[in-house]
Amino acid sequence: MQALPFATLALVLYMAAALWQGLSLLRRVSARPILVRMLATLGLLLHIPLVIKLLGQSPGFLPGFTTSITLFMAVAVNVVLVASLFKPVLNAGIALFPIAGVALIAAAGLPSESSARGLTPGILLHAVSSALAFATIAIAAAQAVLVGLQNQALRHHHIRGIVQSLPPLTTMERVLFELVWAGVLLLTLSIVSGFLFLDNLFAQHLAHKTVLSITAWLILATLLVGRYRFGWRGMRAVKWTLAGGVFLILAYFGSKFVLEILLGA
Repeated sequence: MQALPFATLALVLYMAAALWQGLSLLRRVSARPILVRMLATLGLLLHIPLVIKLLGQSPGFLPGFTTSITLFMAVAVNVVLVASLFKPVLNAGIALFPIAGVALIAAAGLPSESSARGLTPGILLHAVSSALAFATIAIAAAQAVLVGLQNQALRHHHIRGIVQSLPPLTTMERVLFELVWAGVLLLTLSIVSGFLFLDNLFAQHLAHKTVLSITAWLILATLLVGRYRFGWRGMRAVKWTLAGGVFLILAYFGSKFVLEILLGA
């Protein structure tokens, strides 16, 4: 299978889904969530076989940078599509869908290496929980950006445009904290399973990932405690969510990017 043409078509579908959802948010077109889900689902149906192909080219537990980010973005898109059936999170796709498509193009053109390792049930649990934690927190970060825009618009009495298209701020914040709660629980499972089932973390260049993941967990857990004890919300919640998301991105992809892309190691 030639990966690049399929990746290009997936990118087009993802971009079309993101564009329509973005234009509907700006009230330039009517909201059509079914159309957006259909376009993104078609993109995902092209995305998943390519991920499987890339993983098959570099078998092992620790895929390289481009394969890893493509795999994680496939999970993120899937989580957005499923969650959007129950919660108003489809707007997160405005950012996530194009990133997924670009990552897929990069992976199709630059297949990455993998560290060989057996896939035991414990390691599988760690891999799945890590992917789901990343996906959930990525969606929370996108949700936080929208909450921040909505908060600033309302503060300056700008009630047209995006603000009119979004659910009420209280609903947006509730969904944000639900996503953070789910992300923290999944990240907890990922960290605990990593300690239980992975050995020689320093030899595997995973020490940085562990430290950064724990830092992200502490930031997001602090946000939840602040919400419960002190009623944190608004821009404070936005900043803490984004900070946790940044640390998690660095944990999962930072060193892989430096070692494989910049240094060619």
